[in-house]
Amino acid sequence: MAYGNLTKMLIHTKVTRYLEFKSISGSYVYKGGKILKVPATPNEALTSPLMGLFEKRRFRSFLIYINDWNPDDPSTHKGYDLNTMTMRQLYTEYGLQPDTHQFISHAMCLQLDEKHMDLPAAPTVKDLKTYCDSIARYGTSPYIYPLYGLGGLPEGFSRICAIHGGTFMLDRKVDEIMFNESGEAYGIKSGNEMAKADLIIGDPSYFPPEKVRATGNLVRCICLLNHPIPETNNSGSVQVIIPGPQVDRVNDIFVCCVGNELQVSAPGIYVAIVSTIAEKATPDEDIAHGLKLLGPILKRFTSVSTTYEPVSDGHSDKCYISSSFDATSHFEDDVTDLLDLYKRVSGEDLDMNISAENVDGDY
Repeated sequence: MAYGNLTKMLIHTKVTRYLEFKSISGSYVYKGGKILKVPATPNEALTSPLMGLFEKRRFRSFLIYINDWNPDDPSTHKGYDLNTMTMRQLYTEYGLQPDTHQFISHAMCLQLDEKHMDLPAAPTVKDLKTYCDSIARYGTSPYIYPLYGLGGLPEGFSRICAIHGGTFMLDRKVDEIMFNESGEAYGIKSGNEMAKADLIIGDPSYFPPEKVRATGNLVRCICLLNHPIPETNNSGSVQVIIPGPQVDRVNDIFVCCVGNELQVSAPGIYVAIVSTIAEKATPDEDIAHGLKLLGPILKRFTSVSTTYEPVSDGHSDKCYISSSFDATSHFEDDVTDLLDLYKRVSGEDLDMNISAENVDGDY
């Protein structure tokens, strides 16, 4: 997201000095068996088949309210207390239809399921404002992507870390995390070598089973194509969200496709990733609706992995563990987890009031 927390985090850490970003060509949502573009301009909104004429008027009124809403200014609330009013009630107040609820919540607010509908609306409205601000910045979609692929992110962090005296041990397995008699971690062992530290930070895969608990299974399929995704106006890069309720699922299905315009593949080759949380008996059943959208597939690679979360905050054992990556392709929920991890390690919140106006800036 151009105005999302991941972008702010990259600017905050100055990693953007090593990266170049480009806007994703289009954002799409699945509705009624079709891929439909999420409107990015007023003209697109007027001609979009996502909604009928009268629904578009109600949608416009709703967006005007969202644009004006300021949590710190009661004069913009129009009598609605979004800390108690649910998202379902807010939609109903503006007369929006259930299909529109799904489209806004899943394709714009980036909610993963329907749980938010009966929770206070304020957090979801903030997510919607972030989406609208992001899409207004580039005019094509709210998403940006680093040229040459996501591998540029860890590479950028590696460079920053090295500048500040950090050391990287590449291609090394963590054979054992060492604990003292008090149960506190003090280092890791790799082969015949050991590195000592006051605390250990990592994802669940590095830690003993008793330090984490399973939260579900993630299905991800990487597909190689020789064509753009059909019905996306031959876009070289797209994000497609399939709301779970549209295909009788609880969890959404995410489809992301990138190609040579982002320098991640050879000319004429596209890389599509379909991912979701496992609900069905087989992985292919879980991602079937996403695969159908892709058209002919040259080669695909499907994996199923268990997702984990830490059983404690890390203060007692000095093991600060993140949660596993989720099924989303926009990383907003993963960044929320990283912000929580930062607070657990440092004892304070990371200042996210930094402007995301200039992703190419150096601060």
